[in-house]
Amino acid sequence: MPIYSPHAVAEHTVALILALNRKIHKAYIRVKELNFDITGFLGFDLYKKAAGVIGTGNIGKIVAKILKLGFEMEVLAYDPKPDYNFSNSIGIKYTDLNEIFEKSDIITLHCPLTKDAYHILNEQSFEKMKKGVMIINTSRGGLIDTKSLIKYLKNNKIGYAGLDVYEEEEEYFFEDFSTKGVSDDTLARLLTFPNVLITSHQAFFTKEALENIAFISLNNFKSFFNGLPLENEICYRYGQERTNCNKQKLGRCF
Repeated sequence: MPIYSPHAVAEHTVALILALNRKIHKAYIRVKELNFDITGFLGFDLYKKAAGVIGTGNIGKIVAKILKLGFEMEVLAYDPKPDYNFSNSIGIKYTDLNEIFEKSDIITLHCPLTKDAYHILNEQSFEKMKKGVMIINTSRGGLIDTKSLIKYLKNNKIGYAGLDVYEEEEEYFFEDFSTKGVSDDTLARLLTFPNVLITSHQAFFTKEALENIAFISLNNFKSFFNGLPLENEICYRYGQERTNCNKQKLGRCF
């Protein structure tokens, strides 16, 4: 798929981490009401804490760099195709999911929603995590079993959750329900937790990202009408890029 906003999504990931940790969203509301009490706003230093980055594509690598080089965190990474040149260059460690679950203070998801990754965070993985762990997802809603997430938020095993995506988001995100309310009981329950911060799939939404989307889209049209190779063509039948589509074996790309 074309790359248009890796920095935007990575930066939003870090914004969720900081907002949840230091209760910035709550402090804003309290101060607007002229209440300057700091009770309940206790956070923790990111310095020397362990962050687990699941998926080290373009976005995951940027997040890993920010957390390692910017906050001096210990970064553990998981990817089916680890990039050891990258990990060695900034001093992070590739490991398995179990070590990430067991050791991380923060776990952030940056992997595509594949069959193997569906509900990669579930009851079994939550059970292995540290008490008070922070979960961040700016990738795909289906990576988390939301009902299990709620269970472990209720028993305080999960201390924080920052979500820019949700499993059933297509019914709600990008729309205004402020006067109608939501009928999705799971989403409604998530919104009741004081330690959950949800944004409506806006991680990509920067001026630069929109410019890149327009530029890539127009170039795709130009290549198509000029009979040139389509760099971003998708084989819809198999859900993969044309460059990965063996036409002799799979047949015509639709």
